Amino acid sequence: MYTIAEMKARKTELGMTNEMLAEISGVPLGTVQKVFAGITKSPRMATLAALEKALWSQDAASPRSYANLLKDSRAEGDHAVAEPPAAFRASRQGSYTLEDYYALPDERRVELIDGVFYDMAAPTKLHQRLLLELSQQLYPCVENHPECELFIAPCDVRLDNDDRTMVQPDVLVVCNDQDSDVRRVNGAPDFIIEILSPSTRSKDMFLKLNKYRNAGVREYWIVDPDKLIVLVYDLEKDSFREKYSFSDEVPVGISEGECRVDFKKILARIRKYL
Repeated sequence: MYTIAEMKARKTELGMTNEMLAEISGVPLGTVQKVFAGITKSPRMATLAALEKALWSQDAASPRSYANLLKDSRAEGDHAVAEPPAAFRASRQGSYTLEDYYALPDERRVELIDGVFYDMAAPTKLHQRLLLELSQQLYPCVENHPECELFIAPCDVRLDNDDRTMVQPDVLVVCNDQDSDVRRVNGAPDFIIEILSPSTRSKDMFLKLNKYRNAGVREYWIVDPDKLIVLVYDLEKDSFREKYSFSDEVPVGISEGECRVDFKKILARIRKYL
């Protein structure tokens, strides 16, 4: 078993925060904080084992990059395209461009992130219902701010304004957009919501979180219908995330709290799908 110091160094190497590690290990955030702060002098073996598994996945003997850790998570459900049809091949993963993206058949829905294709499964009825409820609650507020526009998936977002990334957030708000491109959003939206599913959990919680932060997205929500929680990241201030339940009204930070989403109302409408 690795020492606390080695785990701490590994966490730093991967660029993980305590909250990220808590999410993927299942160890309570407070426990993770106490372990790495040295407050808990003799952590339980089960706690250390869970942290070690999260930091090194199945291969404790060979430390790997954070990208490979995410790859391990995808192996359980979040799938990068591995054996696609003739349109593209796994051997080119990491080198695909927008030219390849637009060459795919219209019926094949994927995201392109840093030259890698990620298949997107058809959304479930629960996912679609959540998308509808979220957009219905956000729309009136956006209507009061004519400088902003609300879009829902599928909507192409050329996040980094390069030719290696094209994402399709579930919900996005773009303000003061002077771009005349009618095909897609170019650059970082101001506000994004992703609804988690088994096939997108690790991608949305880690890969996209970092992509959105680095691209300049101001606020990012992760809606988790399995745990009935909402994680809110104020990326503009890079402050600690806020965690809400489906019994809360969640304020939209970029509106200075003027807009709120009532998840209690949403829960009542989606309960039959849970």
